[in-house]
Amino acid sequence: MTTPWGEVALARFPEDPRDRLRAWDASDAYLLRHLAEREADLPLSGTVVVLGDRWGALVTALAAHRPVQITDSWLGQEATRANLARAGVEPGSVRLLTTRDPVPDRVDLLLVRVPKSLALLEDQLLRLAPAVHPGTVVLGTGMVKEIHTSTLNLFERILGPTRTSLAEQKARLIFCTPDGSLSRPANPWPYAYDLPGDVGALSGRPVVNHAGVFCADRLDIGTRFFLRHLPETVGTRRVVDLGCGNGIVGTAVALANPQAEVLFTDESFQAVASAEATFKANGVPGHAEFRVGDGLTGVPDGSVDVVLNNPPFHSHQATTDATARRMFTGARRVLRPGGELWVVGNRHLGYHVTLKRLFGNCRVVAGDPKFVVLRAVRRG
Repeated sequence: MTTPWGEVALARFPEDPRDRLRAWDASDAYLLRHLAEREADLPLSGTVVVLGDRWGALVTALAAHRPVQITDSWLGQEATRANLARAGVEPGSVRLLTTRDPVPDRVDLLLVRVPKSLALLEDQLLRLAPAVHPGTVVLGTGMVKEIHTSTLNLFERILGPTRTSLAEQKARLIFCTPDGSLSRPANPWPYAYDLPGDVGALSGRPVVNHAGVFCADRLDIGTRFFLRHLPETVGTRRVVDLGCGNGIVGTAVALANPQAEVLFTDESFQAVASAEATFKANGVPGHAEFRVGDGLTGVPDGSVDVVLNNPPFHSHQATTDATARRMFTGARRVLRPGGELWVVGNRHLGYHVTLKRLFGNCRVVAGDPKFVVLRAVRRG
């Protein structure tokens, strides 16, 4: 990426030479150009916080100012580490925080890469608002299709008067002037609700969602379909809820079989916090582990009986099956001979083709006009 201060080599994580998606976009470049133009007027010697930096492009370019990055993505945080090292940045120059960590006490320059989730933006702005003061400069950035009236209303309602720039290369900037007299609303996150009465073991039970989790305010129809067709596990079985989200799939298995050992894993810090809260809210007596990371990395080969997966098919705004393929490959590695991978997905995604290639088999367990539940068995 070309920045006003020179070239920066960037990559997503994990690095894949076949991946044609870049680790930055026009909105990152637009914000950096604006910062360079106004550099003399900005409080760059104070505390610089970068919220939602997707792959570390912004903090890598601004590393000389020792910024603080706040992200919900474990993969994004690892990409940032790798990109900083690639740029020769001294370790510790950039402080890497998650959306679950306490925020800095004071923020002098707040840079916001608008996230896909409006709820996550709301939650994080409310958490950061007490650290913002009248002299704080607040700048946001995003692609035109990511910035809506509701986005601007959030900035205005939580921080102060807000306006946008003209578009450049389909990107916009957001300018927000902090207003210390605002009466801010209470943070509505995490949000809890009771599940409907037709979803098996979890019928009528509570689910807890931190901001940013997929379908945080309702049960999505794909998961609802999956809950009605989960495998029966008996005895001490090692089960993984892969890409666990709010954890209701793994919690349902644990409720049906208290002897099961369930690992909840996701690359989102908010998701794993939600899964743990959901599990605890249901008083499940079984054993569970909650892990933020890259899929099944760190899980020993041949150590798992069942993997349950509702894979994402987007990486931010890009549609891709790369994540699903990596999840399926990891599942085959960790499953014992005879172990099963159960997948729910939209019919049009054609996951059965990939599963047959990886496992040599794939059976449709259940289907409706929109979704299918697939089962693949590791033969050896």
